[in-house]
Amino acid sequence: MGIERIVTQFKRVVDDSQTAADLIKATSDVTRWLGFRYFAITHHVDLAAFPNPICLTNYPTAWVDYYRLKAFGMVDPVHRASHMTPAGFWWSRMAELIRLTDRDDAIMRLGRIQGIGEGFTVPTNQAGGLCCSCTFSAESGFMIDPIKQALAQLAGLVAFAAAHRLWPGRNTRPAELRPQLTPQQQACVQLVAQGMTDRQISRILGIAEETVASHIKNACERYGVKKRTSLVAFALVDGAIMVSKL
Repeated sequence: MGIERIVTQFKRVVDDSQTAADLIKATSDVTRWLGFRYFAITHHVDLAAFPNPICLTNYPTAWVDYYRLKAFGMVDPVHRASHMTPAGFWWSRMAELIRLTDRDDAIMRLGRIQGIGEGFTVPTNQAGGLCCSCTFSAESGFMIDPIKQALAQLAGLVAFAAAHRLWPGRNTRPAELRPQLTPQQQACVQLVAQGMTDRQISRILGIAEETVASHIKNACERYGVKKRTSLVAFALVDGAIMVSKL
């Protein structure tokens, strides 16, 4: 089957996918054709804490469960590297994008034990400012093919677009019906999303720590949540805030 026909057929099948199972089947097929073994379409979040994250993959179940348990989605070096480039990249070249730590080496080593050696990751940072990616991976020693690399880049973007369309957490309410934060609440939540404490936020905004806590509490009430992580997640999905690098 010619390359053009394969790409066209994959896009047609993906566009016609009505369920996550349909999309997983289609992406599994193109993953094998590209010469990879596994794929993962995922948000870069704590999969156990984030409400309804996108996480479509054919990775070994034991690895997915362990990855979720350890909240690797927040520290995965592949995820961090994907925040540094808009283009797809090979894992073997991650050191050109980020400084790799001992923890990073340990995570990648655990993956290799599961048969996950080389990979190609396509950053797809969409969905209300949430960082995401589509990854294709294979055993160690996988031969890099420039043509299939280009096709993987395209396939990753197409697959994630479909995943976002099918995502149960996607906010389909009209903007005017979504919770509205005050400018003060919005500023506080934005800084919470950047990992700042109430004390740090109070210094930046020039207000008392108690006031910061009150703004965040009221923002939680508007979204009907109790945890700050949930507040940040929903505010990102709504487009009320975004997380950007300095």
